[in-house]
Amino acid sequence: MVAERSSGWEDFVTSARRQFLLSSLCALGSFAGAIGRCRADGPFSFGLTPVFLDSDIELLHELQAYLGEAMGREVSLVKRRTYQEITALLLSGELDAAWICGFPFVQHTDRLALVAVPLYQNQPLYQSYLIVPADRPVDSWEGLQGDIHAFSDPDSNSGYLVTATLLAQHDLTPARFFAKTFFTYGHRNVIRAVGSGLAQSGSVDGYVWDVMNEREPDLVSRTRVLRRSELLGFPPIACLRTNHASSGIAALTQALIAMAGSERGRKILGILQLDGFSVEPETTFSGIARNYALVQLKGA
Repeated sequence: MVAERSSGWEDFVTSARRQFLLSSLCALGSFAGAIGRCRADGPFSFGLTPVFLDSDIELLHELQAYLGEAMGREVSLVKRRTYQEITALLLSGELDAAWICGFPFVQHTDRLALVAVPLYQNQPLYQSYLIVPADRPVDSWEGLQGDIHAFSDPDSNSGYLVTATLLAQHDLTPARFFAKTFFTYGHRNVIRAVGSGLAQSGSVDGYVWDVMNEREPDLVSRTRVLRRSELLGFPPIACLRTNHASSGIAALTQALIAMAGSERGRKILGILQLDGFSVEPETTFSGIARNYALVQLKGA
């Protein structure tokens, strides 16, 4: 009899626990649904990283105004200093979409989807440049061994991964090849570091170097391009895969594609010196994915 009472009590406790967990899960689901509804009704959050040429106040104002008008809802621009910060916000669902880099996109391709890719010189591609002081007598990347080298960001394709890949192809790593490396957290800052002599060489976004060469020739003329990489996928706009079919992402995609068709949109593209945006296949970033795989394999 004692054994029977014990078994019945255990069954009762087990059943009660199941009911409590079920009720808790249902409540949590309702709470999550409420949060989702609030986000859908609130501002569309769009993240920006150092992929931007600069933090020009006019550019940010025009972009926010254009997206809000084109999407028919309030848009909030969220800017951070590093790729990692914006990528973390995007992956956690705190951002609806973000303009990131091809490197974090391929790192998280299982969770991220493409929204649109900028067109630079009428193609969704760009290059990474190895730069040195204009008067430095070196003619190959091998001559940079032992340098103090400036990288842009550890999650930047053009500002880190491309150079790390070049070295990995020769069984080298940045730590072994260069005497010292540091991150400037901005492509403009890489150019400044090399131009001022703070660094003996640097890895920089070719698009940024080209545009700055037109806008700030006195600064950029203190550097020169030693090596240009192959063409790779331009830093894209991405969102969570689970959010890709949402109305907000559809509206953002349409707004970006239509940018060249409006006066305000053309002004933004003019500031950025881009030709527009297009929807591109994920294979656009296959080259970056291959580079990432090689660097991982070599432990660079």
